[in-house]
Amino acid sequence: RSRDASKRAGLLRRCALPQPKTFDGYEWGQISWPEGFGRDELLSLSFLDAHEDLVLMGDVGTGKTHMASALCALACERRLEARFFTASSLVMRLRRARDDGRLDREAALIGKARLLVIDELGFLPLDADGARLLFQVLADAYERQSVVFTTNLEFSRWGSVFGDDRMAAAVIDRIVHHGRLVQFRGESYRVRHALMQEG
Repeated sequence: RSRDASKRAGLLRRCALPQPKTFDGYEWGQISWPEGFGRDELLSLSFLDAHEDLVLMGDVGTGKTHMASALCALACERRLEARFFTASSLVMRLRRARDDGRLDREAALIGKARLLVIDELGFLPLDADGARLLFQVLADAYERQSVVFTTNLEFSRWGSVFGDDRMAAAVIDRIVHHGRLVQFRGESYRVRHALMQEG
């Protein structure tokens, strides 16, 4: 049992979550689910077996990153490899690896994860070089890994993230083929629970 626990702890450490999150007390009320996929399917992690992707799309502060982080923690708990990056931190990491001549090794490490989270896609624009590096990871992941994206941009605006409509279209095409869109609506959780509420 203690070997189990240390394996889980090791997976969680490698996953590198900015803040460990769980689904305890999670607010499910502002999510609209796609056809044939809901909370039970999400929590069963069955989408990982099918190598399906998820796009968590919606306004800032509506629980997307929390969900993505909690999914990573759940995967680690079930002894599955998961990795968590913001889009910009992943690009920085890939760029550094390439500059050091170890891009293939880094890509292989990322490719081992059953669940790959790319948080805050579209939060910061990528330059052409960064977009290409990110695209390569996504192309490698196709039908081999499950990628969970969080974004506040509709698909029609992804061209501005990748700086290239064709590249964005190719990414979207892959996601739509094996993926589901989970939409988050409503007021920011942080705003609703802010200490600075007006009296």
